[in-house]
Amino acid sequence: MSSQVTPPPDEAGGATPGADRRLDFHPGMEMRWEITRSTADTTGELFEATNWIGPEMPGPPLHVHPNADESYDVIEGALDICVDGKWRTLRAGESATAPAGVAHTLRNTTKEPVRLVNIHRPALRFESFFREMQGLIERGKIKHLPPKEPRSAIYVAMLFGKYPEEIRVVKPPSAVFKALAALGRALGFKLDH
Repeated sequence: MSSQVTPPPDEAGGATPGADRRLDFHPGMEMRWEITRSTADTTGELFEATNWIGPEMPGPPLHVHPNADESYDVIEGALDICVDGKWRTLRAGESATAPAGVAHTLRNTTKEPVRLVNIHRPALRFESFFREMQGLIERGKIKHLPPKEPRSAIYVAMLFGKYPEEIRVVKPPSAVFKALAALGRALGFKLDH
């Protein structure tokens, strides 16, 4: 199987129906999403996306969602998740939830892609957060996730700082992210164009 994460094929020619529902996080990370139920679709009840996660993708830093649950339902492959300090592997047909305020992360340690349904409940501003992250990657402000160079780390810290009700980093410590965000503002970094 190819190491490329491939969502469903687009229809030939022209604009793809639902293209505004596709989030491609390349080259920053080996992940693509298709929004299946947007914040608007559910009037804020939840935000849902099918995710394609590439082989050996390290995943986000350990974090919490102070005001929302996050769930994972694996469709294909094997996904490692850590909830409240306990790692486990979810396989096709298995699911797990990280309750609001509980530290969690995920990763794909296999050589095969993983496909899963990911839900944040309630939706809050998660869709905006992920769209903004995609835009920062697209514009080259974030080159890799997790960040491997200082400039990307500053932009990631600034992005997380903009959405404190949705996501807060636990490890590295939140104070590190706050200091990086402050440094970025002092240097004149901007999240928008």
